[in-house]
Amino acid sequence: MAMLDEDGFLQITGRLSRFSKIGGEMVPHLKIEEKLQELTGAADTMFVVTGVADEKKGERLVVLHNLAEKDLPACLEKFAACDLPNLWKPKADAFYRVESIPVLGTGKLDLRRVKETATRLGADEAIVLDKKETQK
Repeated sequence: MAMLDEDGFLQITGRLSRFSKIGGEMVPHLKIEEKLQELTGAADTMFVVTGVADEKKGERLVVLHNLAEKDLPACLEKFAACDLPNLWKPKADAFYRVESIPVLGTGKLDLRRVKETATRLGADEAIVLDKKETQK
């Protein structure tokens, strides 16, 4: 991602990556997506993984999916038992159901919209949790 300043210089403001750096280790999103797809046996893309900011570890993994809610618990159970390193396994509360996975006109993943959606959903969740804590 970049922006053009008033002097005509291109300034890099960020990057859309298929990796997250968590606690100093690079975590590949594609490997996680492939494992989730394999566990569900789905032919179509059902999952996309991205990283969002985390105060403790730098980033945390978030999964957007369009799997039926009734099928998610079985998938999460299989995923917890799979052979991926624990650091590569997003927490169950980091799975968010979306109507459709964001894609570009070319059919490729729209990584910008994926990240924006994941950030928004994570922020909405944090607000709800904060309100529950305040009400206690």
